[in-house]
Amino acid sequence: MNDVWGISGSDVWVVGFDRTMAGTWVEHYDGTRWRPEWEPGTWRWLNGVWGASPSDVFAVGDDGTIVHYDGTGWTAQSNPIEMELEGVWGSASNDVVAVGVGGTILRYDGTGWGEQASGTLDSLHAVWGSAPNDVFAVGGGGTILRYGGATWEPQSSGTTLPLMGVSGSGPTDVLALGPEGTVLHYDGAAWSARSTPVTWTTAILEGVWAGSAADVFAVGEGGTILHYDGAGWGQQASGTSDWLRAIWGSSPTDIFAVGDGGTILHYGGTSWSEQASPTNQDLLGVWGSAVGTGSATDVFAVGRGYTVLHYDGAGWSVQRTDNEYWHSLDDVWGSSPTDVYAVGSGGTILHYDGTGWSEQLTVEGERFRAAWGSSPTDVFVVGFLGTILHYDGTSWSKQVSGTSKFETLRAVWGTSSTDVLVVSEGSTILHYDGISWSPQASPTVLGLNAVHGTSSGDVFAVGESGLVLRGRR
Repeated sequence: MNDVWGISGSDVWVVGFDRTMAGTWVEHYDGTRWRPEWEPGTWRWLNGVWGASPSDVFAVGDDGTIVHYDGTGWTAQSNPIEMELEGVWGSASNDVVAVGVGGTILRYDGTGWGEQASGTLDSLHAVWGSAPNDVFAVGGGGTILRYGGATWEPQSSGTTLPLMGVSGSGPTDVLALGPEGTVLHYDGAAWSARSTPVTWTTAILEGVWAGSAADVFAVGEGGTILHYDGAGWGQQASGTSDWLRAIWGSSPTDIFAVGDGGTILHYGGTSWSEQASPTNQDLLGVWGSAVGTGSATDVFAVGRGYTVLHYDGAGWSVQRTDNEYWHSLDDVWGSSPTDVYAVGSGGTILHYDGTGWSEQLTVEGERFRAAWGSSPTDVFVVGFLGTILHYDGTSWSKQVSGTSKFETLRAVWGTSSTDVLVVSEGSTILHYDGISWSPQASPTVLGLNAVHGTSSGDVFAVGESGLVLRGRR
């Protein structure tokens, strides 16, 4: 997903490109569920979407692609250039601006598209305005342009970093965003940098675990470990550059993180240390049963090669593996040491009864990414194709997620059988109330990889570009 726009909670559009289906991705949310709204086989990559009304929506993308929705269907519009377009915004149906590669700026007057001089060759990534004569475009090298009704004029940004987004509440309150936590503010006279709490990392974050509201850990790319102490986030030394994929703890002084190459780290309350690992397979999930006891003696880690490791308090041992790299167990969860589930590629669900592992279910063409439950008779599994499965202690059944069949659900966690959250690589957040799943307002378009919390009133989700969300229901 590259962009999202909506006029209400029951009229939302997302656009992008689906690599799996090699086609354009356009979906519409009507307040109940997401539905594809595009003819299969169309391959253009769409980067931006904006509308003047439910029956007047524009999307832009590769090779100068501009398409328009009239309330019934999408049609292509001609334009004078074939440069990639990255953003679109308008003040009305007869005043729409699109920006893109090489300083491209196009304007639509209700009849056709015409090119405007930008004065720059830097790629323009986003556009927004408060009025037809107060429009901002931002892009590469810290470029900021403003249109005052006659021409586009450059403004000083104070940065050379690319600016990827721009929006505001009015002509004297505009924000431009970029990498490394860059946030610029325009007060109607000049741009200035604003401090932001997200400057700790731009690494992809893959796992999160919360011991309390003031003791939260996140792990990810390049051995990244972040810690939240209730006041702010800071980095901790991991001692590794390996990608860390998952984290779990029995208490704030007994935490395990696992990752690529069989990496296993342990935190004892002061620092992280590496533990001897019996495998070099990438480890993707970790879970244990000694929550709150302060010392875990029953911990499971899973990964590639259908590998399952077990920790007994003294050391790690291999419980099973087939050493096939493309076979993958992505997550592990249990209600007790004798009731553990591991899920992964091939739509595989394995179960451990305290004696051995057995195959409980396989779904061809599926890949399950995460598992969580509130009890042995209330277990959820999520994965590719927007799939959510539920186990009631007897059998597995499919639940309606309401998401796109192309959307990967990455993680699941909850506080009870009537309070469960799921996050996705497409930035979707879903909530289950014991009856049905419903979408939650998501403040990001970045992908989410993990979710965990201490209560329904304090939940953390992590994802791309060092993203950390905190939610309170």
